[in-house]
Amino acid sequence: MQTPIKNQQLVQPTSLTEHILVVKRDTLFNDGAWHGLKQVNFDEYLTTIQNNKEFLPRTLMEEDETYKQIIPYLVFENDSKYFLMQRQAKASEKRLQNKFTLGIGGHIRQEDLTTNNIFDWARREFYEEVNYTDSFDIEPLGILNDDSNAVGRVHVGFVFLLRGNSSAISVKSELKSGTLVSLQECQNNFDTLESWSQHVVNYLLSK
Repeated sequence: MQTPIKNQQLVQPTSLTEHILVVKRDTLFNDGAWHGLKQVNFDEYLTTIQNNKEFLPRTLMEEDETYKQIIPYLVFENDSKYFLMQRQAKASEKRLQNKFTLGIGGHIRQEDLTTNNIFDWARREFYEEVNYTDSFDIEPLGILNDDSNAVGRVHVGFVFLLRGNSSAISVKSELKSGTLVSLQECQNNFDTLESWSQHVVNYLLSK
């Protein structure tokens, strides 16, 4: 006779149970990894992701450098000014708490993959993080890899530039603040930026 289980509760989805999109590092970088933001053929990498994707527990993946977590990383621009945000002190990624960022981004779960179009992933992530009701164009900039720190070694960013026709943009509760600034202001405050945003600033300044 089995012993009854008492006080059983449903487990709510958290980072402990969340399964996110990952690809083996060696599969994604079969010709070797690079450092920084690189222009690539997005279609080739999307095909690689589609054919090799796995959904594994986020808590395990944050420490497993044999995998890369796929992150859309969205940079908003209007009239040559870029939306600079500060992350909350309670941000889910503790290693990025309170950091300043140009990138709106997040993990991709299986339920997010309603299509295989990364532009759709980008739009979904954008509207989850900010308030913006006007139009924008999306330009893929490249793929960002930075293995110089613990966060970067387990993530890879698909970077997009969103060119908006309005400056009416604001953060939602996941972010502490946001304001439109020039690239020069970003450069002046370079040391306060998270490393991915530093790479983006360097890339944009080189154009």
